[in-house]
Amino acid sequence: MPTVHDERARLHSYAARSVLDQAPDILARGLVAHVAFVVDGQPYVIPMSYHYEAGERPSDPENDPAVPHGRLYVHGSVKSRLMRHLVGGAPVSVGVTLVDGLVYSRTALDHSMNYRSAVCFGRGRRLDDEEEIHAVFERMVQRYFPGRTAGTDYLHPERKHLDMTALVEIELEAWSAKARAGGPNGPLDSDPDALGSAGLVEARSPEA
Repeated sequence: MPTVHDERARLHSYAARSVLDQAPDILARGLVAHVAFVVDGQPYVIPMSYHYEAGERPSDPENDPAVPHGRLYVHGSVKSRLMRHLVGGAPVSVGVTLVDGLVYSRTALDHSMNYRSAVCFGRGRRLDDEEEIHAVFERMVQRYFPGRTAGTDYLHPERKHLDMTALVEIELEAWSAKARAGGPNGPLDSDPDALGSAGLVEARSPEA
């Protein structure tokens, strides 16, 4: 297991925007994960639905938020390049972003976005136990469609469908989280007599 302060997760720009303690909440609220991986020197990024479960925080005397806890789950066709990569245990990076607003400024440089994002690093393994697979899929459906239950609102997955699908658990080795909040802060944005306009267009973020 990598050390707590993993170089992969170090913020090189705007380090003051780090919000490591928010990483679990960001992952729990997100709807789309962008999964990045490399095959034969070629990088790929695939947007996917996913499921995150926080689990128990590992033993950490400093309770350091840089220590990731929990797991991510993704699924897809057993024939897909991504699934073949993940089940082989190769390294992978996953990004999740919540957009809270668009920030417009009187200067082009200071147009921005309010956001919360988490980037995770880890390795995958395919789940083989059918009971565990059913349980994870049911929890995943519940996350996206609260109140829907297998056997009542939809049919349980058939064996042939499970055979066509790889469900992968990604154990998190490192993560970072970053956020921006507030209105425009360009050099002219507080001057009502300056050219142009400045403000914030709020967006509605997904609820957990």
